[in-house]
Amino acid sequence: MIREKEMAENGAKRIRLGMVGGGTGAFIGYVHRIAARLDGDYDLVAGALSSRPEVALESGKNLGLAEDRIYTSYEEMAKAEAARPDGIEAVSIVTPNHMHYGPAKAFLEAGIHVICDKPITATLEDARKLTEIKPKNGAKFLLTHNYTGYPLIRQARELVASGALGKIRVIQVEYPQDWLTEATGDDNKQAAWRTDPARSGAGGCIGDIGTHAYNLARFVTNLKTEAVSADLTAFVPGRQLDDNVHIMLRFEGGAKGMLWASQVAVGCENGLQLRVYGDKGGIEWRQDNPNYMWFTEFGKPKQLLTRGGSISVPPAASMNVRIPSGHPEGYLEAFATIYSQFAAVIRGDGAEFESLLPSMADGVEGMQFIVASVQSSQNDSKWTKLSDV
Repeated sequence: MIREKEMAENGAKRIRLGMVGGGTGAFIGYVHRIAARLDGDYDLVAGALSSRPEVALESGKNLGLAEDRIYTSYEEMAKAEAARPDGIEAVSIVTPNHMHYGPAKAFLEAGIHVICDKPITATLEDARKLTEIKPKNGAKFLLTHNYTGYPLIRQARELVASGALGKIRVIQVEYPQDWLTEATGDDNKQAAWRTDPARSGAGGCIGDIGTHAYNLARFVTNLKTEAVSADLTAFVPGRQLDDNVHIMLRFEGGAKGMLWASQVAVGCENGLQLRVYGDKGGIEWRQDNPNYMWFTEFGKPKQLLTRGGSISVPPAASMNVRIPSGHPEGYLEAFATIYSQFAAVIRGDGAEFESLLPSMADGVEGMQFIVASVQSSQNDSKWTKLSDV
């Protein structure tokens, strides 16, 4: 691959990576492993892949890990790897939400860079406690809001920043799915923890996919959210957490937004899409067709922008346009962009990516968004300021 060739020419070494969670049968662990190795930036060498010893051992062996680097707890892994001369330099945390804070704290304090799946933690309190940690040896933190890695999303951000859309007025973002339309049993592991307040946190659908939609709107527009008016619903009888979310948003500067996230929208598979309108133009993008974006200047015909085609992408976006135009890139490549650019940051040659990569501050804001939305919904959709939670 092009990226691997560049690494070889520059003499860049692969980063030794560990993983917490993501063992046998875990979808997101598989995705993270593909993203980490797609551009040749990382080697997975250690893991605490399950809290169940037998699953941890089996999963580690299946991934080809040395037996002495297969751990049954993240505490043991952080301590042992930090003491090794060839210990891991970064760790991916791909556990359910309630198991993000402990590992993130342990590895940051051990001087190991952290790559954490979103949301940052299960509670706002834990998110804020994480910001108080003083990482050893300058260890860095990445939150994997992977949809920000799409080249055309980077282009959308550039268009907004350049003033091509003018003053932003309206932001609409939605993320509908249908996989939780019916009640699920404990045998569906992916559904079980997402609908359990003890493991998922305060929000169900809003924490799982609503935070992705929110982060995407914030990333592209760079407008600070002032307040939300939310209506969170659990349509499936007996479900303890929301499975459908309608939220109105007020942004700084007067822009208004609407966010819809649902996991009971029959016929919707993974329908993340974003529309942003200013007083000079608008953009429309869909994640299920991510290589195309509509850009319209007021009073002019629509323009179809294409990934890798006739668009002027900023350097931070263009470096991970991996294949020629007309060949589709998608979800895994966008995820890999986040991993690859974080690798550059770790090596000390990725300063231009720092402002593009989801940070701990983004994670805390995401938790503020969840808590403010839950409080608003509990108070008959009363407008609630993020700064008040």
